Amino acid sequence: MNPVLPIVIPMLAALLLPMAQRAHAIAGRWFGIAATAVNVLIAIGLWTSVSNQGPLTESVGGFIAPLGIMLRADLFAVLFVFAVSAMALLLWPRGENDRVREETLMLLLISGGCGMALSADLFNLYVFYELVAVASYGLITSRASGASYAAALRFLILSAAGSALALLGIAMVYSATGTLNLVQLAQLAPESLHGPLGMTAFTLMLLGFGVKAELFPLNTWVPEVYTAASARVSAYLAGIVSKLALIVVLRLVMTAYAHTDATSLLLVVGMITALSGELAALRATDLRRILSYSSIGQLGLAAMAFSIPGSLGVMAGTAVMLHHLVVKPALFLLAEQWQSSSDSSSMARLTGLASRSPWSAALFLLLALSLIGIPPLPGFWAKYLLISALLTEASVWQVLATGLVIVVTVVKTVYFMGIAQRLYQRDAEESSRLQWQSEVGLQQPFTPVAVLGGLVVLSVLLAAPLGDTLERLSTQTVEFSGVPAMRSASIVTSEGALP
Repeated sequence: MNPVLPIVIPMLAALLLPMAQRAHAIAGRWFGIAATAVNVLIAIGLWTSVSNQGPLTESVGGFIAPLGIMLRADLFAVLFVFAVSAMALLLWPRGENDRVREETLMLLLISGGCGMALSADLFNLYVFYELVAVASYGLITSRASGASYAAALRFLILSAAGSALALLGIAMVYSATGTLNLVQLAQLAPESLHGPLGMTAFTLMLLGFGVKAELFPLNTWVPEVYTAASARVSAYLAGIVSKLALIVVLRLVMTAYAHTDATSLLLVVGMITALSGELAALRATDLRRILSYSSIGQLGLAAMAFSIPGSLGVMAGTAVMLHHLVVKPALFLLAEQWQSSSDSSSMARLTGLASRSPWSAALFLLLALSLIGIPPLPGFWAKYLLISALLTEASVWQVLATGLVIVVTVVKTVYFMGIAQRLYQRDAEESSRLQWQSEVGLQQPFTPVAVLGGLVVLSVLLAAPLGDTLERLSTQTVEFSGVPAMRSASIVTSEGALP
């Protein structure tokens, strides 16, 4: 199975989709979905090949590094190739205004996302990152409203500034090493990048890629974009795109900047991001804004995990990201059902909703409890892995980070339980005022939310094999950099981890 295919197929489909639509309406309607489904099948095939044979590498065009485009399909990369494609299939655009345009942009986003997961070259990571960015701008404006245009413009400005910083950092890395291939960087970094120049380059790249990873300080676009865009676009951006940017940061700290001060910087940035996001969510009064700020907090936890050297950090960070990838899109879809798109209202509109929509309220409670970290839900195992990994070295900063994880968990509990209390509160006046809204919400498609909620439940039943898979995945990811992997059997037992 060739790792080029998940990149090429959706890109070709994006180019051919307008022609297919003009040739035959029915063919045009199913063309993009079929291409995405093929990508899902390819990802499954790649997973089988990598599991049986080990990582696959491909030199595109036959040119070897540093001139050629190098792709590497390990378990970590293939997992996110599958996630990018499968989540796109689940959250496929409805195309209320311009279906062909939205589906074309989604296909380009899939192609760029798969490229970011598979690329083993820093410059090509940047190119695919920009492709994802351009597609994201277009999808944010799919509602064709003033708010979505303003949010997309703000996102574009911040992202352009971040891209310039990232490109400058990449140029500094190339000037110091003469290559951008990640494997070669891992070999050359101790002599070339483990100094002031290299740290400056890393700081610039962390700021640049951190824009889409929702990391402090360039994450102010998040609440505006996630509240102005459609629920499906917000769910995909929060669930997938933010993780792709964090993958770039992970590749850097696992190769060129392993065992340097870069990990300390990433830990501090992650701590600030997590705390600021959760405190902002506590103060927010609109459900989608609460979820937006909560997303920032979760990405901060993932950044903290990736700052931990060795396979333990990769394992904890992957667990946090996968859990967020499943739970947060479901919450955004529920919020869209519960609140009208034209009303950024207070939480008072949710009072008593459970009496008219008991299944959706119960699903929200399940997802919220998992995010808080109540055992045996997958969110508990993600935080258990994170805290255990932080305490392996027990430095001052890691002990402080452990305390921060507990603090932000308490904050998350406060605002999510406040929402749950309002949902199950009985108030005749509020319930009658909400009747029209809840009835309309129940008529909307429930399938994506139900599928994601089912994955949370399924992960509880499959905790042990999922934990074993995460351990193999993290070990293989660390081997990419040539850094010896740390065994994590002391942390992951038969009880396992999460999706």
